[in-house]
Amino acid sequence: MTTILTLLIGALIGAAIMYFISRKTFAEEMPNAVPPKGIISPTQAKTLDTAFDARHELISSGIVERPDNRSSWYALSDVRAYLEYAEKQAKDLHYTMDGMRLYLGAHPDSLGIVGYTTVFMIPTGFSNVSQHEATENDHLLKKGHGDIPGADGLDMGGPGDPPSANYPQ
Repeated sequence: MTTILTLLIGALIGAAIMYFISRKTFAEEMPNAVPPKGIISPTQAKTLDTAFDARHELISSGIVERPDNRSSWYALSDVRAYLEYAEKQAKDLHYTMDGMRLYLGAHPDSLGIVGYTTVFMIPTGFSNVSQHEATENDHLLKKGHGDIPGADGLDMGGPGDPPSANYPQ
């Protein structure tokens, strides 16, 4: 009995030590997290969400005939994995990825039910081809921020809960 108790106490102490070590490591990795360009406040997000109400109502009642999606949710691990995948694919396609473009889309109708609105991501970037190759293919002359031809996008994020829920959820 004392052996099991000792083992449990040791496991708890070990878990606590690992917790504090991992917190310290995270703090060391991101000591001065600087907000990126484009950060908006919750108040600004609410303003944008409210401004979308009329469009959402038009789509929901006039097209979808039920409350449509207002948001898409993606797991952080999926987004990080996708960014790594997209950067590798861009390199394989002879592009340098410089960002992501988010598109509004709609899933296809199924069994007579109109598909929900979705948001999908497409990598953007600029071509790494030589100037000679670029002059033969005018679409390669873009200086950046263009969708990378042939690159896979990311979709299938989860809908809001419920799909028509406003910000914040």
